[in-house]
Order: sequence, then structure tokens, then C-alpha cells
Amino acid sequence: MDTITIPKKLAAQDDLVVMPRKEYEALLILKKFTEFIPTPAQKKALFRAESNFRRGKTLSYHELVKKLGFTY
Repeated sequence: MDTITIPKKLAAQDDLVVMPRKEYEALLILKKFTEFIPTPAQKKALFRAESNFRRGKTLSYHELVKKLGFTY
């Protein structure tokens, strides 16, 4: 069994994380993706959509298809 010595300075400041290498590498891959930051127009559209959903102003799939003029 291998022995690891952890400096008291790291352990005392909660600056130490131990995890398997594969999980660490998976986290590094995720780090490459940038976070989505919505524009003001997108935020406004989302707020309006959530408001309509709360008020029950929604369409079923079939209603939407009919309103858009598609046939199925």
C-alpha cells in the first residue's frame, strides 16, 4: 500500500482534493466548454415564456403543428 503525506498547511486550509485520475480528466474536458450567457433579448423572451406557462397559455404539440400549417 502506498503512503501519501499531506502537508498540514494544505489540510488546514481545505485546499486539498483527492479524486481518481479518470474523474479529474473528465472535469478537465468539461472545463473547455464555455458557459452560456443569454443576451438581454433572450432573457426577456425566457421571462415571457415562463410567464405564459404559469398562466396556462400553452399549446399542445398538435395545436402547434396545426397553427404552423404542418400536416402529420
